Amino acid sequence: MAYDMSGAFEVTTTTEVETNDASTDLFALGLSHATGVGADVDYVEAHKWFNIAAMRGDSEAKQRRQELTAMMTQSQVSAAQRAAREWLQRTAN
Repeated sequence: MAYDMSGAFEVTTTTEVETNDASTDLFALGLSHATGVGADVDYVEAHKWFNIAAMRGDSEAKQRRQELTAMMTQSQVSAAQRAAREWLQRTAN
């Protein structure tokens, strides 16, 4: 399945995501890190963003997170989950 990445980089910093937390922007960040388009490939970061987007109702993010999980070590998955929790706690205040 091909993805349109044309709008994926409108949100590029954590600060911008904090103020515009639409799940599509979060999904785009995950996709960017998963594919290396616009960012270095980093499965931990990709999983983190997919996880947050999935928590906010993005079903595609949930599917992509599951696919990534199958390719990651348990240590990487744990690091991604920890990073997602930390981001959510930081932005909740």
